[in-house]
Amino acid sequence: MKSTPKILIIRFSSIGDIVLTSPVPRCIKNKFPNAEIHFLTKDQYTSLLTFNPYIDQVHVLDKSPAAKALELKKKGYDYVIDLHNNLRTQIFKSILGAESQAFDKVNFEKWLAVNFKQMSVLPNIHIVDRYVNACKTLGVSNDNEGLDFFLNPEENVDEFVSQIGEGYVAWAIGAQHFTKRFPSDKIISACKLLQMKIVLLGGKEDKAEADKIADSFYGQIINLCGSLSIHQSAIMVKEAKLLVTNDTGLMHIGAAFNKPIISLWGNTVPEFGMTPYYGKYEIPNMKFEIRDLSCRPCSKIGFNACPKKHFNCMNQINVAELAQSIQQMFLN
Repeated sequence: MKSTPKILIIRFSSIGDIVLTSPVPRCIKNKFPNAEIHFLTKDQYTSLLTFNPYIDQVHVLDKSPAAKALELKKKGYDYVIDLHNNLRTQIFKSILGAESQAFDKVNFEKWLAVNFKQMSVLPNIHIVDRYVNACKTLGVSNDNEGLDFFLNPEENVDEFVSQIGEGYVAWAIGAQHFTKRFPSDKIISACKLLQMKIVLLGGKEDKAEADKIADSFYGQIINLCGSLSIHQSAIMVKEAKLLVTNDTGLMHIGAAFNKPIISLWGNTVPEFGMTPYYGKYEIPNMKFEIRDLSCRPCSKIGFNACPKKHFNCMNQINVAELAQSIQQMFLN
Protein backbone atom coordinates (compact mmCIF):
# COMPACT_ATOMS: atom_id res chain seq x y z
CA MET A 1 0.00 0.00 0.00
CA LYS A 2 1.37 3.41 -0.95
CA SER A 3 1.98 6.02 1.77
CA THR A 4 -0.85 8.25 0.51
CA PRO A 5 -3.69 5.79 -0.17
CA LYS A 6 -7.21 6.84 -1.04
CA ILE A 7 -9.57 4.69 1.01
CA LEU A 8 -13.36 4.38 1.00
CA ILE A 9 -15.17 3.15 4.13
CA ILE A 10 -18.74 1.91 3.70
CA ARG A 11 -21.35 1.81 6.46
CA PHE A 12 -24.87 2.81 5.43
CA SER A 13 -26.59 2.82 8.86
CA SER A 14 -27.47 3.28 11.69
CA ILE A 15 -26.52 5.71 14.48
CA GLY A 16 -24.97 3.19 16.85
CA ASP A 17 -23.25 1.19 14.13
CA ILE A 18 -21.69 4.28 12.59
CA VAL A 19 -20.40 5.48 15.98
CA LEU A 20 -18.92 2.01 16.49
CA THR A 21 -16.96 2.37 13.23
CA SER A 22 -15.27 5.55 14.48
CA PRO A 23 -11.97 3.89 15.48
CA VAL A 24 -11.44 2.72 11.89
CA PRO A 25 -10.62 6.07 10.21
CA ARG A 26 -8.60 7.11 13.25
CA CYS A 27 -6.51 3.94 13.22
CA ILE A 28 -5.96 4.23 9.47
CA LYS A 29 -4.69 7.79 9.94
CA ASN A 30 -2.38 6.52 12.70
CA LYS A 31 -0.82 4.16 10.15
CA PHE A 32 -1.07 6.42 7.10
CA PRO A 33 -1.11 10.09 8.21
CA ASN A 34 -1.41 11.27 4.60
CA ALA A 35 -4.21 8.88 3.65
CA GLU A 36 -7.31 10.35 2.05
CA ILE A 37 -10.30 8.75 3.75
CA HIS A 38 -13.84 8.90 2.36
CA PHE A 39 -16.97 7.50 3.99
CA LEU A 40 -20.19 6.40 2.27
CA THR A 41 -23.45 6.38 4.24
CA LYS A 42 -27.13 7.29 4.03
CA ASP A 43 -28.12 10.94 4.04
CA GLN A 44 -29.71 10.89 7.53
CA TYR A 45 -26.43 9.80 9.09
CA THR A 46 -23.98 12.22 7.47
CA SER A 47 -24.04 14.57 10.49
CA LEU A 48 -22.41 11.81 12.53
CA LEU A 49 -19.37 12.00 10.25
CA THR A 50 -19.16 15.57 9.01
CA PHE A 51 -17.07 16.87 11.92
CA ASN A 52 -14.73 13.90 12.16
CA PRO A 53 -11.19 15.21 11.45
CA TYR A 54 -10.06 11.74 10.35
CA ILE A 55 -12.54 11.70 7.45
CA ASP A 56 -11.75 13.85 4.43
CA GLN A 57 -15.02 13.48 2.53
CA VAL A 58 -18.48 12.05 3.24
CA HIS A 59 -20.54 10.62 0.38
CA VAL A 60 -24.30 10.04 0.43
CA LEU A 61 -25.98 6.92 -0.89
CA ASP A 62 -28.51 8.99 -2.83
CA LYS A 63 -29.07 6.55 -5.70
CA SER A 64 -28.84 2.84 -6.39
CA PRO A 65 -25.61 1.13 -5.27
CA ALA A 66 -24.71 0.45 -8.90
CA ALA A 67 -25.24 4.07 -9.96
CA LYS A 68 -23.37 5.39 -6.93
CA ALA A 69 -20.51 3.00 -7.54
CA LEU A 70 -20.16 4.22 -11.12
CA GLU A 71 -20.09 7.79 -9.82
CA LEU A 72 -17.44 7.08 -7.17
CA LYS A 73 -15.34 4.88 -9.44
CA LYS A 74 -13.95 8.12 -10.86
CA LYS A 75 -12.38 8.84 -7.45
CA GLY A 76 -9.82 6.11 -8.03
CA TYR A 77 -9.84 4.41 -4.64
CA ASP A 78 -6.91 2.22 -3.71
CA TYR A 79 -8.86 0.29 -1.11
CA VAL A 80 -12.43 -0.23 0.09
CA ILE A 81 -13.28 -1.21 3.68
CA ASP A 82 -16.77 -2.66 3.81
CA LEU A 83 -18.23 -2.31 7.30
CA HIS A 84 -21.77 -3.12 6.19
CA ASN A 85 -21.17 -6.31 4.22
CA ASN A 86 -24.44 -7.07 2.44
CA LEU A 87 -25.61 -7.63 -1.13
CA ARG A 88 -25.67 -3.89 -1.90
CA THR A 89 -22.08 -3.40 -0.82
CA GLN A 90 -20.98 -6.48 -2.78
CA ILE A 91 -22.53 -4.97 -5.92
CA PHE A 92 -20.87 -1.68 -5.08
CA LYS A 93 -17.41 -3.20 -4.63
CA SER A 94 -17.64 -5.30 -7.80
CA ILE A 95 -18.24 -2.15 -9.84
CA LEU A 96 -15.56 -0.10 -8.10
CA GLY A 97 -13.00 -2.81 -8.81
CA ALA A 98 -10.65 -1.73 -6.02
CA GLU A 99 -9.03 -4.09 -3.56
CA SER A 100 -11.37 -4.53 -0.61
CA GLN A 101 -12.02 -6.24 2.67
CA ALA A 102 -15.27 -6.72 4.62
CA PHE A 103 -15.84 -7.18 8.33
CA ASP A 104 -17.10 -10.48 9.71
CA LYS A 105 -20.81 -10.17 10.57
CA VAL A 106 -20.85 -13.56 12.36
CA ASN A 107 -24.38 -13.99 10.97
CA PHE A 108 -24.31 -17.78 11.17
CA GLU A 109 -23.22 -17.70 14.80
CA LYS A 110 -25.97 -15.18 15.60
CA TRP A 111 -28.49 -17.38 13.79
CA LEU A 112 -27.50 -20.32 15.97
CA ALA A 113 -27.77 -18.16 19.09
CA VAL A 114 -31.22 -16.83 18.16
CA ASN A 115 -32.74 -20.06 16.87
CA PHE A 116 -31.04 -22.70 19.04
CA LYS A 117 -29.74 -20.57 21.96
CA GLN A 118 -26.22 -21.79 21.23
CA MET A 119 -24.51 -18.85 22.94
CA SER A 120 -21.13 -20.56 23.10
CA VAL A 121 -20.70 -20.25 19.33
CA LEU A 122 -20.63 -16.43 19.54
CA PRO A 123 -17.03 -15.18 19.35
CA ASN A 124 -15.77 -13.28 22.38
CA ILE A 125 -14.85 -10.25 20.29
CA HIS A 126 -16.42 -6.81 20.25
CA ILE A 127 -17.79 -5.51 16.96
CA VAL A 128 -15.26 -2.65 17.12
CA ASP A 129 -12.44 -5.19 16.91
CA ARG A 130 -14.20 -6.91 14.01
CA TYR A 131 -14.46 -3.54 12.24
CA VAL A 132 -10.77 -2.78 12.77
CA ASN A 133 -9.82 -6.33 11.74
CA ALA A 134 -11.19 -5.49 8.30
CA CYS A 135 -8.11 -3.26 7.97
CA LYS A 136 -5.57 -5.95 8.86
CA THR A 137 -4.33 -6.35 5.29
CA LEU A 138 -3.37 -2.67 5.45
CA GLY A 139 -1.28 -3.31 8.54
CA VAL A 140 -3.75 -1.34 10.65
CA SER A 141 -4.44 -2.41 14.23
CA ASN A 142 -6.71 -1.15 17.01
CA ASP A 143 -5.15 1.65 19.07
CA ASN A 144 -7.59 0.86 21.92
CA GLU A 145 -8.47 4.53 22.34
CA GLY A 146 -12.19 3.80 22.33
CA LEU A 147 -14.88 5.50 20.26
CA ASP A 148 -15.06 9.01 18.80
CA PHE A 149 -17.98 11.36 18.50
CA PHE A 150 -17.24 14.87 17.20
CA LEU A 151 -19.86 17.47 18.03
CA ASN A 152 -21.19 20.17 15.71
CA PRO A 153 -19.64 23.35 17.17
CA GLU A 154 -22.64 25.38 16.03
CA GLU A 155 -25.11 23.42 18.15
CA ASN A 156 -25.60 23.83 21.87
CA VAL A 157 -28.04 23.08 24.68
CA ASP A 158 -27.40 26.18 26.76
CA GLU A 159 -31.09 26.96 27.25
CA PHE A 160 -31.77 23.48 28.62
CA VAL A 161 -28.64 23.20 30.78
CA SER A 162 -29.33 26.57 32.39
CA GLN A 163 -32.78 25.35 33.41
CA ILE A 164 -31.71 21.87 34.49
CA GLY A 165 -28.45 22.74 36.20
CA GLU A 166 -25.55 20.40 36.87
CA GLY A 167 -25.77 16.88 38.20
CA TYR A 168 -28.42 14.92 36.31
CA VAL A 169 -28.98 11.45 34.90
CA ALA A 170 -29.56 11.14 31.16
CA TRP A 171 -32.03 8.34 30.38
CA ALA A 172 -32.27 7.29 26.73
CA ILE A 173 -35.72 5.70 26.56
CA GLY A 174 -35.94 4.98 22.84
CA ALA A 175 -34.92 2.15 20.56
CA GLN A 176 -35.85 1.19 17.03
CA HIS A 177 -37.75 -1.90 18.17
CA PHE A 178 -40.21 -2.39 21.03
CA THR A 179 -38.38 -5.44 22.38
CA LYS A 180 -35.29 -3.32 23.07
CA ARG A 181 -37.20 -0.68 25.08
CA PHE A 182 -37.44 -0.71 28.86
CA PRO A 183 -41.17 -0.30 29.66
CA SER A 184 -42.27 3.20 30.68
CA ASP A 185 -44.13 1.96 33.76
CA LYS A 186 -40.89 0.45 35.04
CA ILE A 187 -39.05 3.70 34.32
CA ILE A 188 -41.67 5.51 36.41
CA SER A 189 -41.27 2.99 39.24
CA ALA A 190 -37.48 3.40 39.19
CA CYS A 191 -37.66 7.19 39.14
CA LYS A 192 -39.94 7.20 42.19
CA LEU A 193 -37.09 5.60 44.12
CA LEU A 194 -34.56 8.21 43.01
CA GLN A 195 -33.83 11.66 44.38
CA MET A 196 -32.14 13.31 41.41
CA LYS A 197 -32.92 15.13 38.20
CA ILE A 198 -33.49 12.88 35.22
CA VAL A 199 -33.45 14.03 31.59
CA LEU A 200 -35.33 11.84 29.13
CA LEU A 201 -33.72 11.61 25.69
CA GLY A 202 -35.11 10.18 22.48
CA GLY A 203 -36.66 11.06 19.14
CA LYS A 204 -40.01 12.50 18.21
CA GLU A 205 -41.41 8.98 18.16
CA ASP A 206 -40.63 8.71 21.89
CA LYS A 207 -42.22 11.99 22.96
CA ALA A 208 -45.71 10.68 23.80
CA GLU A 209 -44.31 7.91 25.99
CA ALA A 210 -41.88 10.34 27.61
CA ASP A 211 -44.76 12.73 28.36
CA LYS A 212 -46.48 9.95 30.29
CA ILE A 213 -43.33 9.38 32.32
CA ALA A 214 -42.67 13.05 33.02
CA ASP A 215 -46.31 13.76 33.91
CA SER A 216 -45.95 11.44 36.90
CA PHE A 217 -43.46 13.84 38.46
CA TYR A 218 -43.09 17.53 39.19
CA GLY A 219 -39.80 18.96 38.01
CA GLN A 220 -37.67 15.92 38.77
CA ILE A 221 -37.98 14.57 35.22
CA ILE A 222 -37.31 16.77 32.21
CA ASN A 223 -38.59 15.45 28.90
CA LEU A 224 -36.43 16.48 25.94
CA CYS A 225 -37.54 13.70 23.60
CA GLY A 226 -38.16 15.11 20.14
CA SER A 227 -36.78 18.53 21.11
CA LEU A 228 -33.12 17.97 20.28
CA SER A 229 -30.95 17.09 17.30
CA ILE A 230 -28.65 14.10 17.59
CA HIS A 231 -25.75 16.45 18.37
CA GLN A 232 -27.74 18.23 21.07
CA SER A 233 -28.73 14.89 22.57
CA ALA A 234 -25.05 13.94 22.51
CA ILE A 235 -24.18 17.10 24.43
CA MET A 236 -26.79 16.28 27.06
CA VAL A 237 -25.23 12.83 27.41
CA LYS A 238 -21.75 14.33 27.63
CA GLU A 239 -22.79 16.74 30.39
CA ALA A 240 -24.67 14.10 32.41
CA LYS A 241 -23.13 12.33 35.38
CA LEU A 242 -24.55 9.01 34.24
CA LEU A 243 -26.35 7.53 31.24
CA VAL A 244 -29.11 4.93 31.59
CA THR A 245 -29.95 3.48 28.21
CA ASN A 246 -31.41 0.68 26.16
CA ASP A 247 -29.28 -1.11 23.57
CA THR A 248 -29.36 1.81 21.15
CA GLY A 249 -27.32 4.54 19.46
CA LEU A 250 -27.06 6.92 22.42
CA MET A 251 -25.43 4.13 24.42
CA HIS A 252 -22.49 4.17 22.02
CA ILE A 253 -22.37 7.96 21.94
CA GLY A 254 -22.18 7.87 25.73
CA ALA A 255 -19.30 5.41 25.54
CA ALA A 256 -17.53 7.74 23.08
CA PHE A 257 -17.56 10.38 25.84
CA ASN A 258 -16.36 7.82 28.42
CA LYS A 259 -19.55 8.27 30.43
CA PRO A 260 -20.55 5.76 33.11
CA ILE A 261 -23.40 3.72 31.64
CA ILE A 262 -26.14 1.45 32.93
CA SER A 263 -27.47 -0.49 29.95
CA LEU A 264 -30.78 -2.37 29.82
CA TRP A 265 -30.96 -5.48 27.63
CA GLY A 266 -34.15 -7.02 26.29
CA ASN A 267 -34.27 -9.32 23.28
CA THR A 268 -30.62 -8.68 22.36
CA VAL A 269 -27.69 -9.90 24.42
CA PRO A 270 -24.26 -8.44 25.25
CA GLU A 271 -22.68 -11.54 23.69
CA PHE A 272 -23.56 -10.13 20.27
CA GLY A 273 -20.54 -7.89 20.83
CA MET A 274 -22.14 -4.44 20.93
CA THR A 275 -21.77 -3.46 24.57
CA PRO A 276 -20.48 -0.02 25.64
CA TYR A 277 -16.94 0.14 24.30
CA TYR A 278 -14.22 2.14 26.07
CA GLY A 279 -11.06 0.63 24.60
CA LYS A 280 -8.26 0.57 27.17
CA TYR A 281 -10.11 2.86 29.58
CA GLU A 282 -11.81 1.43 32.65
CA ILE A 283 -15.10 3.30 32.95
CA PRO A 284 -17.81 2.18 35.40
CA ASN A 285 -20.69 0.49 33.61
CA MET A 286 -23.34 -2.06 34.46
CA LYS A 287 -25.56 -4.29 32.36
CA PHE A 288 -29.05 -5.27 33.49
CA GLU A 289 -30.42 -8.35 31.81
CA ILE A 290 -32.39 -11.49 32.62
CA ARG A 291 -30.04 -14.32 31.81
CA ASP A 292 -30.99 -17.91 31.03
CA LEU A 293 -34.44 -17.13 29.67
CA SER A 294 -35.30 -19.96 27.29
CA CYS A 295 -36.62 -17.47 24.70
CA ARG A 296 -33.68 -15.05 24.76
CA PRO A 297 -32.21 -13.86 22.45
CA CYS A 298 -35.26 -13.97 20.20
CA SER A 299 -33.73 -11.74 17.51
CA LYS A 300 -30.42 -10.11 16.66
CA ILE A 301 -32.34 -6.91 15.89
CA GLY A 302 -35.78 -6.78 17.53
CA PHE A 303 -39.54 -7.00 17.14
CA ASN A 304 -42.49 -4.62 17.41
CA ALA A 305 -43.96 -6.89 20.09
CA CYS A 306 -42.75 -9.72 22.28
CA PRO A 307 -43.18 -12.97 20.28
CA LYS A 308 -44.09 -14.78 23.52
CA LYS A 309 -46.39 -11.94 24.67
CA HIS A 310 -44.86 -11.82 28.18
CA PHE A 311 -41.79 -9.61 27.53
CA ASN A 312 -40.03 -11.23 30.48
CA CYS A 313 -36.61 -10.12 29.25
CA MET A 314 -37.49 -6.56 30.30
CA ASN A 315 -40.40 -7.08 32.70
CA GLN A 316 -38.37 -9.25 35.05
CA ILE A 317 -35.61 -6.68 35.54
CA ASN A 318 -35.71 -5.69 39.21
CA VAL A 319 -36.62 -2.00 39.47
CA ALA A 320 -35.39 -1.62 43.05
CA GLU A 321 -31.98 -3.04 42.13
CA LEU A 322 -31.84 -0.80 39.09
CA ALA A 323 -32.68 2.31 41.12
CA GLN A 324 -30.09 1.38 43.74
CA SER A 325 -27.41 0.98 41.06
CA ILE A 326 -28.31 4.31 39.49
CA GLN A 327 -28.09 5.99 42.91
CA GLN A 328 -24.71 4.42 43.72
CA MET A 329 -23.15 5.14 40.34
CA PHE A 330 -24.51 8.71 40.37
CA LEU A 331 -22.90 9.44 43.74
CA ASN A 332 -19.51 7.90 42.87
